[in-house]
Amino acid sequence: MLIAGLAGLAACATPEPAEVAFSVPRGGPQPFPANYRAELLIFLRSYLNDPTGVREAMIAGPVTRLFGGYERYIVCLRYNARNLSGGYTGASDRMATYLDGRFDRLVETAREYCSGAAYVPFPELEKFRR
Repeated sequence: MLIAGLAGLAACATPEPAEVAFSVPRGGPQPFPANYRAELLIFLRSYLNDPTGVREAMIAGPVTRLFGGYERYIVCLRYNARNLSGGYTGASDRMATYLDGRFDRLVETAREYCSGAAYVPFPELEKFRR
């Protein structure tokens, strides 16, 4: 009886995923993310541990890159934000990906995708207030 019960429980267990799947585009060329700056600001306001006092905010306009096996628009950004202790973490490159013209995800390690990016100031990110 105990063995049958354990076998039943084992059958209900779901296996761990082999790898993280990326969102898949619907097909065809990806549309340009016209509202990329506004969508990033909305996301970053809730994503950052402390959205106030961001320094050295820079952004590069959307370009297409192969990511997750698909051509997508990406936007590179660089900023120096505060951590939970209130100290600054140092500026580093991050990459926002876009799917079907909308913000999809932020990738924290974007060095290879953002090397050579043409950054311009992103003052809107530095103006967050509580």
